[in-house]
Amino acid sequence: MAFGIGIKFFCLILNTKNKMKKILLGFALFLGALQTHAQESNLQLKGTIVDTVAQYVYLQKFHNKMFTTIDSAKVKDGNFSFKTKVKTPELYGLSVNTESSPLYIFLEKNPITVKLSPKKYYTTSVVEGSASQDLFETYKKTKDVEISKFITEHPKSIVSAYVLYRNWSYRLSPEQITQNIALLDKSLQNITYVKELKELVTVLDGLAVGKKAPDFTAKDPDGKPVRLYDNLKGYTLVDFWASWCGPCRKENPNIVAAYKEFHDKGFNIVAISLDKKKENWIKGIQDDNLTWTHVSDLLFWNSAVAKLYGVRAIPGNYLVDSKGIIVAKNLHGEELQSTLKALLENKI
Repeated sequence: MAFGIGIKFFCLILNTKNKMKKILLGFALFLGALQTHAQESNLQLKGTIVDTVAQYVYLQKFHNKMFTTIDSAKVKDGNFSFKTKVKTPELYGLSVNTESSPLYIFLEKNPITVKLSPKKYYTTSVVEGSASQDLFETYKKTKDVEISKFITEHPKSIVSAYVLYRNWSYRLSPEQITQNIALLDKSLQNITYVKELKELVTVLDGLAVGKKAPDFTAKDPDGKPVRLYDNLKGYTLVDFWASWCGPCRKENPNIVAAYKEFHDKGFNIVAISLDKKKENWIKGIQDDNLTWTHVSDLLFWNSAVAKLYGVRAIPGNYLVDSKGIIVAKNLHGEELQSTLKALLENKI
């Protein structure tokens, strides 16, 4: 009898503990929801237009090196204001023309005022009220930035995560990216910039020299599908470029020279453009005399092939052999021709 009562008492305690666990879990989820909600707030942003006349100012959201318009404010007597509900702190853009590059602005919960100069966004515009913006301006003016030191000095700032994502991801090895992520405060570990950096590390780890290049199929200028592995002959340069990319256009004559010299010896090129407009892409091909295979999905930095290859800056390239094995990457200038000469003459 006593044993039976003991069992019932134990079950009652266990049941109570389980209820408490559910209550605590629910409370934790509630706090998490509050925290997530707290990241969004009604923006307190106002400003004046200087040096030009404009009807509207556009608020744009940054993602993957691109800005998407999320709201607009009518300009009255040279003044504008936004009360848009946005996530803060994060990078946004302000412009009077959705087709042009905007003023980069880090928005926070604090009231922010802007003197917006469309003619000289980065030299004349003034932003007040954003500590993140102040740090960003300091970063831009600092010469010979050491990214690890910068992050160590500002581990909790969204600016540290942003510049690692935007300005350094293409300069660092996967190991170095991981090391710098670890320097960021825990509060930043789950933001979009850091999540995408972690994904990039995984992609780049699979694209080391000696590993197999990912196969892909994309459309050429005539809309016909082109598969990379159907075009592997000798050594193939998987080349990423765009007609709007100044450094790419400057590099193109060197690639043309290499193609003329080594194509008959076994050198091939499959070029992937990060263009947005087909007419600009085709004109760039024609103007630079790029007489090899071209493909593009015309999605700018949302290019599926660019993401597949972890491309964060252009010009960029991978040299692969006839079996699809990566033998070199990011060959530019004379290095491209010297590498091809050595490979095709069996010196290495």
